[in-house]
Amino acid sequence: MQDSFWFMAGLATGAIVSALVARWTLRRIIRRIRAAERRARDAERMADLGSMTSGLAHEIKNPLSTIGLNAQLLAEGIDDAGLDEETRGRLSRRIASLRREIDRLRGILTDFLQFAGEVRLNRTPSDFNLAVDELADFFLPQAEHHQVRMRTELSPVPLWADMDVPLVKQAVLNLMLNAVQAMTEPGRPEPSARELILRSAASQDNDGRPTVELHVIDTGPGIPPEVQARMFQPYFTTKSGGTGLGLATTRRLIEAHGGRLEFYTQPGKGTDFTIVLPSTPPPAPATAAGAVASISK
Repeated sequence: MQDSFWFMAGLATGAIVSALVARWTLRRIIRRIRAAERRARDAERMADLGSMTSGLAHEIKNPLSTIGLNAQLLAEGIDDAGLDEETRGRLSRRIASLRREIDRLRGILTDFLQFAGEVRLNRTPSDFNLAVDELADFFLPQAEHHQVRMRTELSPVPLWADMDVPLVKQAVLNLMLNAVQAMTEPGRPEPSARELILRSAASQDNDGRPTVELHVIDTGPGIPPEVQARMFQPYFTTKSGGTGLGLATTRRLIEAHGGRLEFYTQPGKGTDFTIVLPSTPPPAPATAAGAVASISK
């Protein structure tokens, strides 16, 4: 009789424990479902907001182009109006200021649309070295204009990556522009100390998988700790006239390729931004010529 009692008590206890576990599991499932529903609603709202803001930016660009055209016509009209030199000079300066602001707004809208838009990759196996070399040739006049010495130290062997070449070039160009700005703002290094280095190499990630990397190195003042914590946030900038979207866009483009953007900085000595992309085997000889040709587009 006593054994039966303890047997029944054990069954009752097991039933209670099972009920409690089932109740806890059900609540956990319900919480997960509700959390998933909230994420879905938030994602839908963000998608709607992205569509709305992109549409708004496009709508702003149209009248902005009209304003720019009319500013140009006004400038031409002032030159042909037969005004005295003082009046013509004063009006011309105002029109020039207006046109500069129009260009600045156009640049802000372009950066915003690039950041907010969906990243659609058109990947081809491409030589990272060749893309960087072409970009260096393109950028050299601008570097020389700012009295910055530019040096390329590219890998002696091709570095193949499956990438959208124009978008990767845009990411690298953003880093090069940032580097030049860091070295040429007031109070920055003297021209003799300004150097921009592009260094590429083959590497491996932590799991031993092959990667390619590009270092964009400057000899600027370095990045203060308080700026490092925020520099990838959209619209955060320490540069006069900057939009604060360059680094955020660069990281987004690189991560869309399955890569990563790293940096190392020393106060007073400079900064090294490193783009790391997954490596890919060289293309077959029949397709190599097409891949090289696509880089020049």
